[in-house]
Amino acid sequence: MDAEEIERRLGILRLEHRDLDAAIEALRLAPMSDQLQVARLKKRKLRLRDEIAELEDQLIPDIIA
Repeated sequence: MDAEEIERRLGILRLEHRDLDAAIEALRLAPMSDQLQVARLKKRKLRLRDEIAELEDQLIPDIIA
């Protein structure tokens, strides 16, 4: 993947991460919320965060000390 593709993928993942934030908050505030669904969304959000971090690391050039 080149830098442009990584940036494009990062944009998609960040958007999905924000959408999950909104969905989790909406479920949390809803009466009779499905805690299992909230837990699944939180787990997905953590996986996205890890993938975002991995892609961001690919954009940073290695520094030879």
